[in-house]
Amino acid sequence: MKKRRIFTGTAIAAMALLAAAVAAPARAGDVIDRIVATVNGHIILQSDWEDALRYEALSNGRPLEGTTAADRKAALDRLIDQELLREQMRSEDFHHVPEETVQRRLLEIRKQYAEAETQEGWDAVLGRYGLSEASVKQDVISTLDLARLVDSRLRPDVDIDSKSIESYYNQELLPPLRESGAKEPSLADVSPKIKELLTQQKVNELLTAWLQNLRSGSEIRTEDSSAGAMR
Repeated sequence: MKKRRIFTGTAIAAMALLAAAVAAPARAGDVIDRIVATVNGHIILQSDWEDALRYEALSNGRPLEGTTAADRKAALDRLIDQELLREQMRSEDFHHVPEETVQRRLLEIRKQYAEAETQEGWDAVLGRYGLSEASVKQDVISTLDLARLVDSRLRPDVDIDSKSIESYYNQELLPPLRESGAKEPSLADVSPKIKELLTQQKVNELLTAWLQNLRSGSEIRTEDSSAGAMR
């Protein structure tokens, strides 16, 4: 059975870029099974790529028609990185995200579309993107699981001290507030949010380095669309 390969772009946005073939968008319902990449022997199909683009557009509230060549390249690159991370997940005693977390994320996606308040309207939205409710749920589970893997592996290595928080407060937060004349919050009030922001930034930096290391030790082949061959 073909596995879905989706990663979000919320707090986990720091994926390494890789040149990839640019293909024309597929029509909803088309079944495409051309191999576009392999990662340590695991196959990524054209249909995986198309499904990833459809899900990312839906989850980000973007029309599918607005997908650019850069979006396509980035999506394929994320699929490769996701496969590398899944290999790490298989080697660990990994605990999947709970159902309530999955349902909360599904509701967040659905709320982006006014017509999706009813099941009929939600089905219509999914139809426009060529997706089913079951496939979207699986994409959400995959996305959240990968985010949990990254967080559990990297967050313990991050230590944000009080000096870093104070520096961000003085150099990044206060200047624009003073320019606009807005009320300045106290350092104590915003310290938890600043700490979390800095933690996420550091996790993203560590993720980039981790993925680079995983790529360097892996066999990754992508299709050269101009030559019709794998490289």
